[in-house]
Amino acid sequence: MDGTALRWPILGLHHVTATVSDAQADLDFAAGTLGLRLVKKTVNFDNHGVYHFYYGDELGSPGTLWTTFPYKGRGVPIGRKGEGQIGVTSFSVPAGSLDYWRRRLGESGVAAVDAPRRFGEEAISFADPSGLAFELIGSSRDDRAAWTGGGVAADVAIRGLHGVTMVVGRPERTVELMTGMLGFEVMGETGGRLRLAVNGSVPGKFIDLLHDTGAGPARNGLGTVHHVAMAIGSDEGQRELREELLARGCQVTAVMD
Repeated sequence: MDGTALRWPILGLHHVTATVSDAQADLDFAAGTLGLRLVKKTVNFDNHGVYHFYYGDELGSPGTLWTTFPYKGRGVPIGRKGEGQIGVTSFSVPAGSLDYWRRRLGESGVAAVDAPRRFGEEAISFADPSGLAFELIGSSRDDRAAWTGGGVAADVAIRGLHGVTMVVGRPERTVELMTGMLGFEVMGETGGRLRLAVNGSVPGKFIDLLHDTGAGPARNGLGTVHHVAMAIGSDEGQRELREELLARGCQVTAVMD
């Protein structure tokens, strides 16, 4: 890790945003089935005719947020999953709660299957009505408070984001950027999956790189993740890091409030 990562500390994941289809189906799934709170309903920065839903915990805390753009009926095609994209969004739930979630998902008509055990944790995987891939990962190392207003008891409720799985062709340059500039560390590897963590090794700090899958290039559209955001310590640090990324040839948006 070089000095840039120390000057601009990344605190962990902030939110994940996806393009979905029907707004009501999205609300029923995230707030109804998963028990997340609808923190706010606003509009897309780039298209003010499209909603932007924010789901999370009671306070809308960074690291708990899942957000969506419902684009049904606006000519957006179904996306193609593949390399260069977030393939799976994972939420953290208490260890031992997965049987509850299998039943709850099943009662809502959502088919859940066991995911391979990774890095000492069990998981189940499933899809939402738009075809986005999710996991619930049982963790004994997540001390974030549960929000129970969604009708899910505290001992089984979602704590927040666990991490995301980024699908890449070859991991080397991504690892170089994430460790050299953003302060991530490689925590381990299993089954063609590299786990990176930043500012600790607990849920909400992880990005996994699933590499060499032969999946082909992704295309954004309905049922795909639009972006993953990380939390940084200050506005000044954000602006300075943006300038450094631009200097290194990265494409970076303007700062948006």
